[in-house]
Amino acid sequence: MTDFLIRPATDADGDAIAALIAAAFAEYEGCVFDRAAEFPELDAIASHFNARGGTIWVAEDEGGVIGSMALAPTSDPDAPPGGLEIFKVYVARAARRRGIARALFATALEAAHTAGAPEIRLWTDTRFTDAHRFYERCGFSRQGPARECHDLSATWDYSYRLPLAAAGTREG
Repeated sequence: MTDFLIRPATDADGDAIAALIAAAFAEYEGCVFDRAAEFPELDAIASHFNARGGTIWVAEDEGGVIGSMALAPTSDPDAPPGGLEIFKVYVARAARRRGIARALFATALEAAHTAGAPEIRLWTDTRFTDAHRFYERCGFSRQGPARECHDLSATWDYSYRLPLAAAGTREG
C-alpha cells in the first residue's frame, strides 16, 4: 500500500508544482527558477496541458503535492504521428525513493498505451543525472547530442525516447 495518491492536477496545483520545480532547481548550481519569465503555464497548469491534448498528474500525501508529471502530444516534427512527450517530472527531495516517480510514470505509460502512442519522448537537463538514471531504468534511451535551450539557466538538454508496442497491443 502506498502512502501517496496520484490524481490529475488542477489549475490550483500550479503553486505547488512551482515549489517542486524551484526546489529541484536549487539543488543544481546555475539553475534559475523564474516563474514569470519561463514558466507562465503554471498559472493555469491543468488548462495548459488540456489545451495541448494532454494531462498533468500530481502525487500528493498528507502534506500536499510531492510530485508531478505531464504527458502531451509532442511538437517534435521528427516524431512519428501520435507520439507523446513527458514534461514537468519533479519529486520533492524529502519524498524521493518512495516509488512516486515510478507511479507517476506508470500512470503516464497507461495513458500512452490507451492513446495508442508509438513512442514517448522527453527532454531533460544534462545536469539532472539522477533523472537520467530513472529514465533509463524505465526503458528510455538517450538520442543524439544535447541541445542548447537559451534560457536563464544556460541549460543543455538531452533527448530520451521510449518506443512503445504497436497500437492495439500491450507490452508484457
